[in-house]
Amino acid sequence: MESADVSAALSGGANFETLVAQLMLPDNEGRSNAEALFARLKAHPDALSGCLLATMRTSGNMAHRQFAAVMLKRVLCKDDPPLWAKCSAQVQAHIKNELLAALQEEADKSVASKVCDTIAEVASEIFESPGWPELPPFLFGAIQSGQPRLMEASLVVLASLAEYHMEVLRTQLPTLVQIFGTCLGHASHEVQLASLRAISNFIQALDEPSDRDKFSHMIPGMLACIGGSLNRGDELAAQEGLEVLIEVAEAHPRFLRKQLVDVVQAVLQIARAEQLDDATRQLAAEFLVTLCEAREKAPGMMRKLPNFVPSLFEMLMTFLMDVEDDPLWHSADTDQHEEAGAGDRFQFGQECLDRISMSLGGNAIVPAAGQLLPTWLRDADWRRRHATLICLAQIAEGCAKLMQKQLGPLTDMCLSGLQDSHPKVRWAACQALGQMCTDLGPELQTAHHAKLLPALMALMDDFNNPRVQAHACAATVNFADNVEEELLPPYLDSLIMKLLVLLQHGKKLVQEGALTAMASIADSSKALFIKYYDTVMPLLSSILVGATDKAHRLLRAKALECISLVAMAVGRDRFRADAVKVMQLLQQLQASEMDTDDPTLGYMLQAGARLCKCLGQEFLPYLEIVMPSLLASAKIEPEVKVRDAEEDNNDDEDEDCEKILVGDRLITIRTSSLEEKVTACNMLCCYAEELREGFLPYVQPVTEVMVPLLKFWFHEEVRRAAANIVPELLHSVVAASSKQAAGVNDAAVAQLMGVIFPPLIEALGKEPDVDVLPAMLDAVSSIVDVVEPSMLQEEWVGSSFEKFSKILSEADERRQERLKRQGTEDFDEEELEALEEENQAEEELFDQVATCLGTFLKKFGDAVLPYVERVMGQIAPLLDKGRSHEERRIAVCVVDDLLEHSPAGRAKYAAQVVPMLLESCAAADADLRQCSVYGLGVLASKSPELFRPYADGALKQVLAIVQHPAAKEEDNEMATDNAVSTLGKILEFHSDAVDAAAVAAAWLGALPLTADHVEAQSQHELLVRLLEARDPRVSSSLPGVAAILVRVLGGGTRLCSADVGKRGAALLAEMLSMPVPADAIATAGAAMTPKQQAALQAYMAGGVPDDA
Repeated sequence: MESADVSAALSGGANFETLVAQLMLPDNEGRSNAEALFARLKAHPDALSGCLLATMRTSGNMAHRQFAAVMLKRVLCKDDPPLWAKCSAQVQAHIKNELLAALQEEADKSVASKVCDTIAEVASEIFESPGWPELPPFLFGAIQSGQPRLMEASLVVLASLAEYHMEVLRTQLPTLVQIFGTCLGHASHEVQLASLRAISNFIQALDEPSDRDKFSHMIPGMLACIGGSLNRGDELAAQEGLEVLIEVAEAHPRFLRKQLVDVVQAVLQIARAEQLDDATRQLAAEFLVTLCEAREKAPGMMRKLPNFVPSLFEMLMTFLMDVEDDPLWHSADTDQHEEAGAGDRFQFGQECLDRISMSLGGNAIVPAAGQLLPTWLRDADWRRRHATLICLAQIAEGCAKLMQKQLGPLTDMCLSGLQDSHPKVRWAACQALGQMCTDLGPELQTAHHAKLLPALMALMDDFNNPRVQAHACAATVNFADNVEEELLPPYLDSLIMKLLVLLQHGKKLVQEGALTAMASIADSSKALFIKYYDTVMPLLSSILVGATDKAHRLLRAKALECISLVAMAVGRDRFRADAVKVMQLLQQLQASEMDTDDPTLGYMLQAGARLCKCLGQEFLPYLEIVMPSLLASAKIEPEVKVRDAEEDNNDDEDEDCEKILVGDRLITIRTSSLEEKVTACNMLCCYAEELREGFLPYVQPVTEVMVPLLKFWFHEEVRRAAANIVPELLHSVVAASSKQAAGVNDAAVAQLMGVIFPPLIEALGKEPDVDVLPAMLDAVSSIVDVVEPSMLQEEWVGSSFEKFSKILSEADERRQERLKRQGTEDFDEEELEALEEENQAEEELFDQVATCLGTFLKKFGDAVLPYVERVMGQIAPLLDKGRSHEERRIAVCVVDDLLEHSPAGRAKYAAQVVPMLLESCAAADADLRQCSVYGLGVLASKSPELFRPYADGALKQVLAIVQHPAAKEEDNEMATDNAVSTLGKILEFHSDAVDAAAVAAAWLGALPLTADHVEAQSQHELLVRLLEARDPRVSSSLPGVAAILVRVLGGGTRLCSADVGKRGAALLAEMLSMPVPADAIATAGAAMTPKQQAALQAYMAGGVPDDA
């Protein structure tokens, strides 16, 4: 028996209207009881639907009628489970009839809009089964009724249906095209706009270009609809029309291609029209920029449009003129008013310049900029000079390759701005220079440091314009972050002195900038900063202690950042004396109560990790200070709201929130807390990596936090950090086990493996972001490399290879999509360059998969061969000559690993792969030659009988590499060293099949090896072994061999192991008693650097050099 309140509500009339009013109350408490009652009403679907329908159709309160329409849609279609299926057939029929009647009769536009939504949603639920056969004829008839309101409403419903049921509607395309065309020219502006929306939705939903082209003749009418709205002063309608065009441009830009000139010209005219609202002009610009960004669907299309890029560029530059000289901007004690005076068009123009430079590229943008910017920089209007420099900052990243060819003129433009009479122009020059140091460095700094750094330092003296001072500090940060270390010393004395002056006498904003600049200079100058330590550190400590009030929180945080970077620069020996005091201050800060928006916490997380890197194992006593807050930050749960998209009331329109539309649900995520989580996760990884077994007490709690984050879908950087830390946690336990830490043994390692490895492999198979996959693959490889084979269950191995295969398959699908883009009519050189950059990202993925295969082969050998063979079918296409050098290199590396670590694989595949290796030894790419000749060396030493038939051909290819005139050039050294190593293996294992004396002479003539230290140690050990055996192939050339040994020992432990070095020294000692070798030894020793001579002397004295 139902309660009285349910019965009363379902009786309809005033009782139900009262419930509706309560459901609409703004306060949660008043609304919650009504929501609970409404939830109980859902047990009576027929009655509830009837009450909602009655309210929607007959209530005198328009707000109630709108709300009832929304709730009817929700309960019938959105609830879980939806109530439509629970309604009786009679009520379902009644609902459909009443909805169509409401569509015909509803006079209130807001209610009618909600009715349209409800019809579309119900139709989407039942359109195909059991169907709503009355709906299409009704809509077609209504659209042709001649009643504007009814026509508009029916078009709205059709537009909604296009998103879900195009397969059904596609059969009606001829009729629909005719109807939409007629409506687009209707006298009613509302009908025109509804038709425009419907046309757009159909274009977006149709898969076949031939179907979409049936609407192409309507493009002039679509433009006329927008133009008509503007002509009658209805900019809101025009804006809606432009938004529709933007959706078409995003979904199917090539739909517009045949009439692109007319479309672009019309929209450019709107964007230029100064009499229009900013919102209208910005939407017009957004449409044009969206077309520029349609690289995947219409590559090169906009670049080929005559005069388009210069026109767009100039129009966007005029947007940058929307700036005023606001007095608030000049009163700089915080960064609060940094954008004072900047209008909406200025902000939007900046964003668009960045976007078109990234999408169109330097070949299109730089000529347009070159035509306009020099003139603007000389203009009397400071706003044009300001715009020029802001533009340089915005386009530098996208146009970096071309701009690097014009560093001189660009430097002169920045210098002109830095010396401008207007402070906002000087500020903009700092902005441009800072961004260009990032995007065009270090070449810019190397070529023009003598002009740029003094000019920046001069601005630090401008105490009348503190915002300019602060921005000069910011540009100095960019300069130092990307500069060659040897360029800084001549400037350090004066630069650090200026920064110290700013720290003591500048405004707070300037002090903050000076601290960041000091930190960056310390980080770049490293040990050179020791000279300034005694002056700088006391000042930093005093700021850290004294900046305690809320207004100085950021200053305190930046002081902490600076201290930690200075510590890393000067090293633990110099910092050790201050470490205790700094850590005590850090502990006090952590113990204090902080506001949620206090920036100190984020800076503390990073500072602790830097101090750990500085102090190494000496940081262990302080670990308990930093870990609690770090774990708390890593545990932060995302603040997520999910609601109907139509309920979006812009409550979360702050910069801290990101909105994602998924179907008809709007997900709002607060990003500020996620940034703290990302930082904490990354810092945990730093601690684990640095402290190894010292991190053992925290392995379990960190594992519990981080392993689930492998599938933290809200932020890719969290997943990346989780992937990075998983192997470090294992390394910590393995290191503790190897050092026999109490309670830690192989069982502990195996237990941790069971916790981390299956979730990692599962996450690898589900990872949606291609950029995160390399980190996960690297984690797999690192783990397999460090544990015993018995700790990897066969099920895990099989699952790993399934994921590798899936990754390779998906990569090939993406490659096929890229190949399709190459076949489009507008594809050009700029697009090819962009495509190659995408290919490089894929190559990193291939490389990581190859590394994983190699690690498994190294660990398991023949046991894993069947799994490798399953994947080889996907690796083999990479060997094709049409693939890039890097892809071929990656595939050859897999072949090398198979030859090196799987005897069965060598026996099975040697005959297939050796011809390929021989051919690739002659490749133009040095890396490809290196891995190919390495594979030959592996086969020569591991399976001489398999190599023997190819010995002559291999020797020819190897000698071609070794004896090439450019063999010792930097780009070729690694390939040459590997070829020399293979030559040594041929000498060692196949001397009876070749001219041994000639091979020995060529081998000795190429020694010592200095580029590839692994091969160097191998071949130098062979040389020592042959000398010890008095092998005539080497002992007959003692003077030359003696000189080689001198250079090998001068390389310290890089070029030979400690044992080989001592044995080589003993051989040299013998040779010193022989006149000719003794002279050769003296000559070779005299040509060495003092560092090399010290290493040689250490070996000759019976020791081992500390550092070579």
